[in-house]
Amino acid sequence: MKATNWTAYGTPDVLQLKDVEKPFPKNHEVLIKVYASTVTPGDCRLRACRVPRGFWLPTRLAFGLFKPRKPISGMEFSGEVELVGKDVSQFKKGDRVYGTAGMSLGANAEYVCLSETKPLVKIPDHISYKDAVAIMFGGLTALHFLRDEAKVRSGQKVLVNGASGSVGTAAVQIAKYYGAEVTGICSEPNHELVMSIGADHIIDYTRESFVDNGETYDIILDTVGNLSFSVCAKSLSSQGELVLIVADLQTTLQSVFNKQLICGVADESKEALNFLLGLVDSGAFTSVIDSLYPLEKTAEAHRYVDKGHKCGSVVLVVTDE
Repeated sequence: MKATNWTAYGTPDVLQLKDVEKPFPKNHEVLIKVYASTVTPGDCRLRACRVPRGFWLPTRLAFGLFKPRKPISGMEFSGEVELVGKDVSQFKKGDRVYGTAGMSLGANAEYVCLSETKPLVKIPDHISYKDAVAIMFGGLTALHFLRDEAKVRSGQKVLVNGASGSVGTAAVQIAKYYGAEVTGICSEPNHELVMSIGADHIIDYTRESFVDNGETYDIILDTVGNLSFSVCAKSLSSQGELVLIVADLQTTLQSVFNKQLICGVADESKEALNFLLGLVDSGAFTSVIDSLYPLEKTAEAHRYVDKGHKCGSVVLVVTDE
């Protein structure tokens, strides 16, 4: 099978399309023919080992100290179950599924094996493989931090910094689903997009700063990584919370003692994946796809994501639907 291989950390040039052996599922695993995958900011940070201060060594220990331990890149995928192990009970051949391989990687390939207990669920026929995979990174991240951590609720004022990215577009929609009043921060070319998915207000960061507008918010969600508690403190309500999607080790430790500061790693679960599909079915959530790349142009997709100006998700088309 064809797969995107990487044998070193570095620029997108470390990613090479190669022919590798097709995996075979163990007793508790399913073999999935991949139709679509993604290139996320997380994939790019991992490829370059460009991680927040204090997390370089833990990242290298987890993924490979001197070179990547897992030779195939990518975490997210959608596709069709081709073969199941003898102990598998939740899936059968022909099931349409989407899920994440997480730290095991291997999703940027024509086939991937995953345990049936991992974050993997069936998708309905009316949701395309591309749309399914496109909701995953942003959706899982926004759902974890807004619903599970910040406990967003009706009537709250939510500010989303980086509202046009994959996490940002998901955060706007999830906050609106829970009845919040949402303000999105993005540049002028992306105003129409962010308003179309539900934002009530827009702030153009090239023209004004939210810290100077006199408004306070119950939740400030920073998807970009350029905000701090000291900067945001006066823009938070008395019980307001700053949620940092990207935070260094010092800030992460501070969040243990500062109850108005939330950061960490998003949870990935079957429940969350099914919840997102339910939002799509209800019309409360729409996938936002910036661009499509074939598998053989994974490196090019990384270069694009590295620029930091995408709107929504970048999807790799592995197999035509």
